[in-house]
Amino acid sequence: MTAPAPAPRHLLVVDDDDRLRALLKEFLSRAGFRVTAAADAAAARRLLGALDFDMAVLDVMMPGEDGFSLARGIREAGALPILMLTARGLPEDRIEGLKLGADDYLAKPFEPQELLLRIEAVLRRAGPKAETPRYVSLGQCTFDLERAELSRGDTPVRLTEAEAELLKTLALNANVAIDRYDLASDGAEAGGRAVDVQVTRLRRKIEADPKTPRYLQTVRGVGYLLAPD
Repeated sequence: MTAPAPAPRHLLVVDDDDRLRALLKEFLSRAGFRVTAAADAAAARRLLGALDFDMAVLDVMMPGEDGFSLARGIREAGALPILMLTARGLPEDRIEGLKLGADDYLAKPFEPQELLLRIEAVLRRAGPKAETPRYVSLGQCTFDLERAELSRGDTPVRLTEAEAELLKTLALNANVAIDRYDLASDGAEAGGRAVDVQVTRLRRKIEADPKTPRYLQTVRGVGYLLAPD
């Protein structure tokens, strides 16, 4: 039996340009990454406190706190890889970014393919993502990630396609809070209401007491988290 594919690398993209931020999220998502975007440093700090990321792509010129200051804060908090993405391409600006702990620096305008190659190079240097186990234990239930099948003991538990996909996404990112909007499918209702309905149904199938969930937890202000045994 082969193990399921590892969870996609999670990128934090911070840029105050709405159009560029949306384009980057679409391009990098199509390249196979999970992408969460923020319009400024304050929003990025909130996301960093709530979610786990594999790398940050930071604009330098932003209103309020700039990317250099944000990079300094990220580096002081840990070893999250950082790529600075900015219109300030002068040598002294690149040196400043690298001094603050950035792993790479790309000046605007840039070719999307070059950005992708640089991100992949930084992540290679950071090392491989930990392998994901095939099964996760949820009390009396077991979820098979490869088959996206849930069972209670030897008895299969029926899941809809949407429920199976949601549970698989959460299981691949076990113990990590995931934004409701990132969990929503392309056809989901605005605001993630369809996700809320699926979570309620999953809790009825997994939890001993769905009103006080142990495994499928709500993370206030963010979304949901799966906490296996």
